[in-house]
Amino acid sequence: MNKDWRIKESNKSRTKEIQDKFNIPYLVALELEQKDLNDEEIKIFLNPTRYDFHDPFKLPDMKEAVDRILKAMENKENIVIYGDYDADGITSTTILKRYMKDRNIEVGTYIPNRLDEGYGLNEEAIREIAKKGYTLMITVDCGITAQKEVELAKTLGLDVIITDHHEVPESLPKAIAVVDAKRKDSKYPFNQLAGCGVAFKLVQALSRRLNIPDNEWLKYIDIACIGTISDIVTLLDENRVIAKLGLKLLQVTRNIGLKTLIEMTGLKKIDSSFISFGISPRINACGRMGHQEDALNLFLTDDPIEARKLAAKLEEYNRERQDIEKKIYNESLSLLEKEKDKPCIVIGSEGWHHGVIGIVSSKITELTYKPSILVCFEGENSKGSGRSIPGFDIHDAVVNCSKYLTAAGGHSMAIGLSLKTRDFLNFKNAMIEYAKSKNIENLKPEILIDYEITVQDLKIEEIAKIDYLEPFGEGNDMPVIMYKNLKIISIRTLSEGKHVKLVLIDGNNYIDVIGFNMGDLANIYQIGDRVDIVGNIGINRYKDIENIQITLKDIRQSI
Repeated sequence: MNKDWRIKESNKSRTKEIQDKFNIPYLVALELEQKDLNDEEIKIFLNPTRYDFHDPFKLPDMKEAVDRILKAMENKENIVIYGDYDADGITSTTILKRYMKDRNIEVGTYIPNRLDEGYGLNEEAIREIAKKGYTLMITVDCGITAQKEVELAKTLGLDVIITDHHEVPESLPKAIAVVDAKRKDSKYPFNQLAGCGVAFKLVQALSRRLNIPDNEWLKYIDIACIGTISDIVTLLDENRVIAKLGLKLLQVTRNIGLKTLIEMTGLKKIDSSFISFGISPRINACGRMGHQEDALNLFLTDDPIEARKLAAKLEEYNRERQDIEKKIYNESLSLLEKEKDKPCIVIGSEGWHHGVIGIVSSKITELTYKPSILVCFEGENSKGSGRSIPGFDIHDAVVNCSKYLTAAGGHSMAIGLSLKTRDFLNFKNAMIEYAKSKNIENLKPEILIDYEITVQDLKIEEIAKIDYLEPFGEGNDMPVIMYKNLKIISIRTLSEGKHVKLVLIDGNNYIDVIGFNMGDLANIYQIGDRVDIVGNIGINRYKDIENIQITLKDIRQSI
């Protein structure tokens, strides 16, 4: 599919001012200018320190949460942490559990099973927690919509403190404290923390009240960093402080399980990509496959032998997830032929794993540039997961078709749903009609370009400084460059045709280009063609040899 290329507007004089003031390359200065940061914010962005955290007590209900927890600690009450099965939930639970353990307080944990219980608090779990004698439950990365469950907990003698980061409903649960920066009455200066970020702020607040040195809460920043990057929250402001400082601590982490997992990946450079593609999938695979406790136990263990066993399990779950994902993807491709004229993709099948279909939906949407929903039929009942494209709110679409559903939840770009299998075709047809009414065919993929480079920009020492912008992620994407009129002198596929590798030339300068999942380009382009490319530029380091490499986003014939 043809993509629109558009160069972002920029203030060149401000960019040059930033370049000179901070002694950084133009491309780095350009990224900072486009973020509209003042000089003080740029200073913190480039070199955040432990002093750049906001006051945790500005978070709504933080004082009430701390007061209740300290009372429980003093009275030796039974405390339980109720988390979530994804990387954010696992790291949130880890931070709070380890912090309490370091205060010589053993607390329980509860992570719901994704396949059997789904996300968030549920009544059966609360009854079981109350039956075990717990009197205080602290939620992490969940709970903001759990009005009924909190009411049930109160009737069972269980106080609840909610710490969450998701969107807040009109009516808050009547808990002892509801700590969420997205509350309408929040005066906290940043409202995009991940769940683990809120948990991290809770231990910061507890430490202040207990007059504990900063290093006693900062030592969990490596775990908070993983959850923050994994949850794809914006990596600006306080999230950037957590991520940047956390990446430094990851190099020398004392968490036995995390250290073992890092070693098992075999990857050397610890950066945001390492977490996104090396660590997060392994943690999330546990939840997707219904083994969430193994991920949590890995981060909680102090036994190197147990850590190796658990890390090996995570590897196995991830391989199993990859195999299932590949199978579902291939089956989806065979169903797509009949859907190619539809404005959105709604397909279903028996035997699909509902913990994995969301990943496949994302790939189908990327392939077709259409919203997609995959549904797994499980007898009379079915579960689905969907992903969307910019400009089409899939949550609104599903709400419009909700008469065919038994449950649904999500946001504009991702959705989860349940329905009776007999209603699948009615739901599918309703979604297609809704998509038609929104003229979805007019939505085209667009690539926003930061800067057009020329041969004069090909200086390894300057391009290496793009790492000043690390960690990359949501809200802080890697710079996207455009390079025109290059000649192909080599083109071949890798990984059995999955990827494409090109060598391009500009004058006497050779440029390595890698296109992941773009193997088909080898059938379109050939040696001698002149092309324009768009991608991320960086340094590829292999056996102490450094080369400039561009990771391809798009390519077209030069005009």
